Amino acid sequence: MTVVSRTVPATITTERLVLRLFTPGDVEDRYAYQSLPEVARYLYRPPLTREACAESIAARAGGTGWKADGDGLLLAVCRAEEPGVMGEVVLTLTNALARQAEIGWVFHPRYAGHGYATEAAGALMSLAFGRLDVHRVFARLDALNTASAAVCERIGMRREAHLVENDLDGDRWGSEYVYAMLAREWNG
Repeated sequence: MTVVSRTVPATITTERLVLRLFTPGDVEDRYAYQSLPEVARYLYRPPLTREACAESIAARAGGTGWKADGDGLLLAVCRAEEPGVMGEVVLTLTNALARQAEIGWVFHPRYAGHGYATEAAGALMSLAFGRLDVHRVFARLDALNTASAAVCERIGMRREAHLVENDLDGDRWGSEYVYAMLAREWNG
């Protein structure tokens, strides 16, 4: 089977949001949420430094292809009518041959409860199943992250696994849920 390279768009728009590549001018906005302990607690890593935010933006600012394992798309999530980044979504090609991708999102807590993560994740799922020809999209999340579990369920993903104490976060054993959806199940 031949793996086909796909073109990844630089911008996706929804009713309320613009999902776009990060620019160097977004470092402070990204650092504002990525530096928060309450954001990092579900990511099994410490909060990001300003330098780490700048480095990852610089590494992905030009976009990416969609052909090989590990290729990924990191998009800033902005409100259509207001400046500033309120969060991010990421789609990573985990297995090019099997057309499997992992989806994720991180938002500043001040934007919680408005459906932005659900809207942004749904737009990324549409991109994955439509233009990028992904067969299966999955999300891995800390079992305590009830907000992300709710996003998965609102966009129609099913819980496929509950991995008990499968990761160590400092001195805390974390359990993980795996949610997934197949292309033929997507109706977005």
